[in-house]
Amino acid sequence: MIRLGVIGYGSRIHGMIDHVFRQVDPDLRVVGVLDPDEKGVRSRLAECDRSDAVFYGSLDQMVRKGKLDAIAVGTRCNLHSPYGVKVAKYDLPLFLEKPVAVSMRQATALERAFEKSKCEVVVSFPLRTSPLCQLAHQYISDGAVGSPVHVTAVNYVPYGVAYWEQEYRNFKITQGLFLQKATHDFDYLQFLMGAPIVRVSAMATWGQVFGGKKRAGLVCSKCDEQETCLESPQNRTRNQTSGTRSDHACLYSVDCGNPKTGWNEDCSSALIEFASGAHGTYTQVFYSRRDAGARGATVSGYMGQVGFDWYKNELTHIRHHAPFSGTERAGEGMSHFGGDIELGRDFIGVIEGKAKSRTPIEAGIQSVYACLAAKTSAEKTRFENVRQVGA
Repeated sequence: MIRLGVIGYGSRIHGMIDHVFRQVDPDLRVVGVLDPDEKGVRSRLAECDRSDAVFYGSLDQMVRKGKLDAIAVGTRCNLHSPYGVKVAKYDLPLFLEKPVAVSMRQATALERAFEKSKCEVVVSFPLRTSPLCQLAHQYISDGAVGSPVHVTAVNYVPYGVAYWEQEYRNFKITQGLFLQKATHDFDYLQFLMGAPIVRVSAMATWGQVFGGKKRAGLVCSKCDEQETCLESPQNRTRNQTSGTRSDHACLYSVDCGNPKTGWNEDCSSALIEFASGAHGTYTQVFYSRRDAGARGATVSGYMGQVGFDWYKNELTHIRHHAPFSGTERAGEGMSHFGGDIELGRDFIGVIEGKAKSRTPIEAGIQSVYACLAAKTSAEKTRFENVRQVGA
């Protein structure tokens, strides 16, 4: 039986434990929890854990008394790095949610903490481990495009309203959508291109769609614009658009932030340069809805082109110098396009000493360095060099 300790038992880590880790190892048990909301956590814990899980007041106490085999960190984003730094000294396998840090100070502290640590980390980067991305990587590695010269990547997020009506809008915690969202995409792009991102020029658009000056604390049920607002529960239901279809926080209130305090962008883009000399573009859009959803990349070189879209669940390979093109389809209905179960297999394999992490801590930190450069570039309107792990 694997004895797991959890720091911050939120909904994401609960889903990973209950529906992913236990799919790989049904005997896994949550034996220790570090979380101030014991009542709420116990209500979410699986029946097999609910009565036996012990709540601790400190990480050291949980490690010493819990006889842990591994640790999972599922706190809010601004606490991933501080707890990652603390866990590094125990040399236990660690599942760490992304982004692994939300500031340069946090990221460099995390890098220092793991320089001599034996703690093997599985960072929650399911796009890299998804079957479609792995297939694209195989094509590229086998020479389908020759040397990768260019990549175009997009992320049209059909559920993007979550970043204005849920806690994700708390900029102090999340530090914006390059860190929240692009951390996934920058990671898989570096994986596909076989080189880290070294320079970024980014732009963002704020306040054109969401955010505004409506009063703090406003919810739909207290608003006199329910009949005309496209984001009201009744209009979302009528129009079959995404987002909470019950009473929810206003997407146009001062609670969404402002230029002075910081706020999430409606959309953003980055021109990215890789260490190999290749370059590319990445765009993320957060007001998309319904069938506009798209996420994937097209990698090209002199010999050909490989492109894929997770929402379409398909990959296309075009040969530039032969009369052949082909399309392959991936399975459907899997969490994070099949990447979560692969992360689960990696984590259980690391715990059992049978596997190595495909999403190590270095990958998590390098992605954060690229995201921080993009964030700064968009804010300062200038090119930014990307710090490199180990430099």
